[in-house]
This record gives sequence, structure tokens and C-alpha cells, in this order.
Amino acid sequence: MIEIKPVHHCDAVVMIPGSKSYTHRALIVSALADGESLLINALQSEDTGLTIQGLEKFGIPIFQRSDGLHVLGKGGKLEGAERSIYVGNSGTSMRFLTALSALRNGRTLLDGNKRMRGRPIEDLLNGLNALGIRTYSVEKNGCPPVMIESQELKGGETKIKGEESSQFLSALLMIAPYALEDVHVEIIGHLSSKPYVDITTNVMSAFGVEVERDEYHSFFVKAGQRYVPQRYHIEGDASNASYFFSAAAVTRGKVRVEDFCPNSVQGDVGFLFILEKMGCEVTQGVSWAEVKGKELHGVEIDMNAMPDLVTTLAVTSAFARGETLITNIGHLRLKESDRIKSLVLELSKMGIRVEEGKDWLKVRGGKIHGAEIETHDDHRLAMSFAIAGLVIPGVKIKGEQCVDKSFPDFWRTFGRLYT
Repeated sequence: MIEIKPVHHCDAVVMIPGSKSYTHRALIVSALADGESLLINALQSEDTGLTIQGLEKFGIPIFQRSDGLHVLGKGGKLEGAERSIYVGNSGTSMRFLTALSALRNGRTLLDGNKRMRGRPIEDLLNGLNALGIRTYSVEKNGCPPVMIESQELKGGETKIKGEESSQFLSALLMIAPYALEDVHVEIIGHLSSKPYVDITTNVMSAFGVEVERDEYHSFFVKAGQRYVPQRYHIEGDASNASYFFSAAAVTRGKVRVEDFCPNSVQGDVGFLFILEKMGCEVTQGVSWAEVKGKELHGVEIDMNAMPDLVTTLAVTSAFARGETLITNIGHLRLKESDRIKSLVLELSKMGIRVEEGKDWLKVRGGKIHGAEIETHDDHRLAMSFAIAGLVIPGVKIKGEQCVDKSFPDFWRTFGRLYT
């Protein structure tokens, strides 16, 4: 457990690590390229490490050098025979490696921890089945562990429900060029977290594969395209930048984040607009952004495109006048924790009035006090509630090491706020 000390004057410059979303995708497509790729500024974290371990089990050599992460792709040829892969609680690793397993001959068993065994994946399995792969949930409950039995990815047409996770679509798109036939994916219903699909197609394009699309309704990948090895720079992680922008907001201080691309396709750059709407002053450059905190007031905002920042916004809202209504976030109940429920529990401990619905959260700013915060083994809860401790004494974060999942250097970087 770590206790957060209030900061007397916040005026800091911080550097954020490479994007977790970009790193995962660049790892997958560079593993499918034929030759050596160099990933510069790749995020080294628990989650990306689990993806690397899975790729290595498929016979892809990956090693770190001073200039970056080297991936020796095998042109879509993955080692056969039976494989068993453990992904902990990395949902991205589970979904992307499940799809990748379709490109190798043999059986692949993918499993995770207790929470992962309760996270639905049936829609991705159905999508793969339609493309000629035999997949099934071992426990027959639509959740991991899952078995993939593959000889070849035939391709064709498939459908994916959009509400649960955009990663199901991203997983299919990344392997689609290596199918025997063209792949056409139709989205059923509303597609959540759209910007993450934009990240996927952005990375695919950088490595030489193009995706045709009808907005977010359907996607088409022509067979026969191949990823080309690249020297690829991974931009800073907009999700991780949010904690430091929030720090400026709640302390009424000033924080500049370097290696941050305001024009990124990462949806989480939109957090700057939210803070501006709440009353902050925002300044942007080509590779940085700065927030100056002012008096905050509540807002009503649809966060479907920025699900990872709901925790940051909820904690920030505790310091704002009036109510903040956060809507269209039902898929947060399927994350590392049920984030809606977790936020209600932990904010209530601090004296904040919180209401929840199936897919919304209402936070009323007010008098807030310290408390011991349970992270529920959720990295985003740990980092978000740390921000509250910059203003309120007595905030203690239990299980603080869970930040290793996405930002292993968080606590050292957080210390920069005190200098």
C-alpha cells in the first residue's frame, strides 16, 4: 500500500511511455511481416510482455536492444504443433493471440486468470468459425479458456457484434490479409470504442496493408496483401497522459506532457477537450500539450470512444461543482474489473455521491476526504485515485503494483509532480 501526499504547488513537465494500443498492434503485424522490424518507443509493460511471450511461443524471435524492440517476423508462417498460452488478465493479448492462432496448423489453448475466465470472447470465436476455423470455449460459457483448431484461414464473410469490444474486429482485421480468400466483416449494432479500430487500420497501413471500409458498418481486406517490415515509431500513450492532465485540473496547477501527439487517432486525446469544457486552460504543440487547472464544473459526456478514461474523469469530477453524467459506458463492466461498480464503491468511501445505471455513472462533486482505495487489481483505478491524493490527505492505494499492467514507471513519473 502506498500513501499519496498532497502537493503544495503543481507545476511539472512529464514524459509518457509509448502507447499500449499501438504497441500491441505493432507487435502482431510485425510478427506477420517477412523480416525484421524495429519498434521504437514500444511500451514495456505486463500486458505487452504477455503478447510478446505468446508470439515467441509461435516461433517469432523478439529481443530488446538499445535502439528499440526487434521483431523477426516469419511472413505469416507460425510454428505448428500444440501450444498453450497464458495471458493473465490482458484482454488485448487474449483477443489478438486468439485470432493469430488461426494462422498456424494445430491446436492452441489460450487461458488467463480468474477475471479473464469471466470476460466474454464468444463473438470473436463465432467470427473465426465463419472464416473456417474451429474454435470453442472449453467451459462452454463463451469465456476463456478457449481452444483454436486450425489448418488454414479460409476467409469469406463474417459478422461481429460491435457493442462488447472493438478488439474482436481489430483481431480479425489484422490476420485477414493471410486468409485464402478476401475477408468481409459486417458490424452488427453499434461499434464501441471506434478510435481503437482507427489505430488498428493505421498500424496495418504503416506496414503495407490497406483496409476498405464503409464508415464503421463493414470492413473489407483483400487477400494476398502482406505486411512489410518497418522501422516504426510508437507515439506516446494518450490514456496514460490523462492522469497528469487531471493532476493539473484538480490541483489548479500546470502540467505539460511531452511526447504527446494532440492530432493522434487515439480517441483519448479528446480528454483535453473535456477538461477545457470543465473549465481548464489547454495549450497544445506538435508533440506536447499543457493543462492549467481552473475552477471545475460538471459536464455531461458520452465516453464510449474513451472508455479507458472514465476512471480519470470520474475522479476529476469529484472536485468539480455540480454533477457530471458519464454515459454510454456499459462495456466497462467487462474490463479488468467492473469499473462502474468499482468507481461507485471507491468514490463513496471518499464521501462523494455517486449513482450508477446499466451504462452510465453520475458523480456529484462535493466535500471529499481520504480513504484506503481498493484497486480491484485494476491499473486504471490505481492511477486515477492517486490523483485525488494530490489534493486530499489520507489517500492510500492498496495493490499499487497493478500499474505494471500498462505503466510500470507510473509511480516514478508521478513523483515528478512534486518537483
